[in-house]
Amino acid sequence: MLLKNMIQEKLDNLEKLDITAKQKAETQTRFLQKLALLTHAFYEGKMMVMPKVSLRHPLLFSIWYTPGVASVSRAIRENNELSFSLSNRHNSVAVVSDSTRVLGDGDCTPPGGLGVMEGKALLMKFLGGVDATALCVNSKDEQGQPTASKLIDFVKMCAPSFGAINLEDISSPNCYQVLDTLREESEIPVWHDDAQGTACVTLAGLLNALKLTEKKIEDVKMVFFGVGAANTSVINLIWQIGGNPKNMIVLNSKGGLHVDRQEFAQDTRLYKQWEICQKTNPQKINKIEEALKGADVLIALSKPGPDTIKPEWISLMGQKAIVFACANPVPEIYPYAAKAAGAYIVATGRSDFPNQVNNSLGFPGILKGTLLVRARKITDAMAIAASRAIANYIKDQDLSADNIMPTMADWELVPTVAAAVAEQAQKDGVARKKITSKEVFARAKHDIELIRQIQDLMENKGFIKPIPDEIIEKAWLEAAP
Repeated sequence: MLLKNMIQEKLDNLEKLDITAKQKAETQTRFLQKLALLTHAFYEGKMMVMPKVSLRHPLLFSIWYTPGVASVSRAIRENNELSFSLSNRHNSVAVVSDSTRVLGDGDCTPPGGLGVMEGKALLMKFLGGVDATALCVNSKDEQGQPTASKLIDFVKMCAPSFGAINLEDISSPNCYQVLDTLREESEIPVWHDDAQGTACVTLAGLLNALKLTEKKIEDVKMVFFGVGAANTSVINLIWQIGGNPKNMIVLNSKGGLHVDRQEFAQDTRLYKQWEICQKTNPQKINKIEEALKGADVLIALSKPGPDTIKPEWISLMGQKAIVFACANPVPEIYPYAAKAAGAYIVATGRSDFPNQVNNSLGFPGILKGTLLVRARKITDAMAIAASRAIANYIKDQDLSADNIMPTMADWELVPTVAAAVAEQAQKDGVARKKITSKEVFARAKHDIELIRQIQDLMENKGFIKPIPDEIIEKAWLEAAP
């Protein structure tokens, strides 16, 4: 049986079981997680390194290595910019993490983040044709506390080897200092995908949800649950495109953010949260039940659920309510529960539910476009350009309550986003290289087609083994209710 069909068969069988919707959702999550553990063990990780030059004769080693390669080193020494054309630096990204906030599991120890970082590298390669390296770093001091300074120094030291840096799974508040410092002080773009990437795709989904419900961003009442790196960045981008702060209420586990929350004013590392306190929630609402009365939009990026957001809270929202429950690996409320409570549009961060609002729709194209113009940084305007490109990828006639986002199967999304980002980088004056949008699209499309052809060849020739049926069966038996 084909692998895809076998996995799908298990999920289809799940729908036939006489159990509750909650039990089905929980079983599906367990199945996918157990299958992930077994398959990672089978393949011993997800990534490997392959040469891209001819090796048909031993003499060629004298070109790729000594003595010939000495001329390459001398050329780059005289002009460091040549490192982008004489090495793979132009298409290379470091995925850097200290593994202190991995998905919903918190501190997983430095090597504990490798599964996610390799996953990010895999998506960059397959979806965007970008080569990425997972680098998990021990950022802790002698007292065992993670420090921003160690991460900043590490990225600065390794930056000469890469065309861009993707930060990932760094705990708050260090993540703010690391990103802000490196954005200003690095000569290559530094992108924090948990923050900027989440903001970009969330904004794209929101734009389409508002279009479908015929609501305007400047008029809607929005509630945000969670004030970590993700939601603070989402809020910032929404402000930049016309969202009204006075129509926003932001809450964390201790209540609403407003000017009376002086703990944010007293900790300079939490300056983004303090800005939110000053601009939003003039009514000083502290309870989510009160905040959600008549609300048009709820964006939750907080503690993984499924009971973080209660169905009875959703029932308090206004007509055609929009609910984004995007915690991973389990949303704050399952889509079936949110819809049963009255939500019109529900999005999560997962690919096995409709409307996946996930960074994978953004970062491959954003980084590809950034690399192709050799940008020095990724501006907020570039992120917004990516958001609009993602949103506009779905034509108006195809929009529906269960179809507000493209999927990872829409492979031309990446070249489309890359072209929009590259164009904006040149407008913003951060690009080292001039290139037309048409050329960016064509190059990105070529690189993506190439890696997919290589992947197909390796699987068809048996160099990459299929997942054994017994592994899928074992995962199912362990997960079954």
